[in-house]
Amino acid sequence: MLGQLHDVDLQLLRLFIGVVESKGFSAAQGELGLSQSSISQQMAKLETRLGYRVCNRGKGGFSLTAKGEQLLIAARALFESIETFRHQSNGVAGRLIGEVRLGLSEALDQSVLQRVAEAIRRFRERDESVRIELISAMPGEMERLLLQQKLDLAIGYFSQVQNAFDYRQLFSETQHLYCAPGHPLFTDDAPDDAALQACDPVDHPYRFLRSDEPFQGKASSARSEQVEGTLAFILSGKHVGYLPSHFARSWQDKGLLRSVREGELSFEVAFHLARHRAQVPGDAQKAFEEDLLNAFT
Repeated sequence: MLGQLHDVDLQLLRLFIGVVESKGFSAAQGELGLSQSSISQQMAKLETRLGYRVCNRGKGGFSLTAKGEQLLIAARALFESIETFRHQSNGVAGRLIGEVRLGLSEALDQSVLQRVAEAIRRFRERDESVRIELISAMPGEMERLLLQQKLDLAIGYFSQVQNAFDYRQLFSETQHLYCAPGHPLFTDDAPDDAALQACDPVDHPYRFLRSDEPFQGKASSARSEQVEGTLAFILSGKHVGYLPSHFARSWQDKGLLRSVREGELSFEVAFHLARHRAQVPGDAQKAFEEDLLNAFT
């Protein structure tokens, strides 16, 4: 009785199938490239390993025993399974598998989303079986998720002071200072510095971003992390605040927003692709990062 299958057992089983398909020892010589005596010895060895006779041979000709018939079915199924495994394992060798988790900043421009979509398209054209997760979050939250290695990559505006991260700049976004109907600046074509300093600006928690803003107003009574919250404060007519120009455009076209001293009080925000240096990326993460960088080139 066979305990564990070894290479020699597989060789003997292949010889057994060859003999059966040739309908006997004599006819199998040419097919197997072995002498009849050698085939006979190998078959006897197989029967010893199994502990039972698999065939009748002699003057009555070659025929399988009942157990030999069962062995033939099992042996053919075994080699079919081995071939299936070989094809599947070879396929996996060159295939990208696993998961890619990408963090995205809020309110991204349409052109940016199209580039992300282009990266996804390129990646999906690879030989892959990968789950992609897109997570929208604020910069501070994305940095926290990167540090916890719950994100593989993140696109956003970051402080760039995290030594644990690698940063690659992808694009920049223009921010203008806006006001809305009802605010004193809305009807003032050229407000002076005194008029500006009398305004109540919308504050946000990202000091690294605020330090780049040309307009540094007095202490604020309005605070929001999200672009939508900032917009709501501005639309009230009681506050001024910075918004991405692409986000504000449709509201400006409707006459519900007006930029204040555009150009002079505008500034650029750099967006980067960030990843944790200590997180060793897998093949799928490396390929997706490559496709992202190419999409933004």
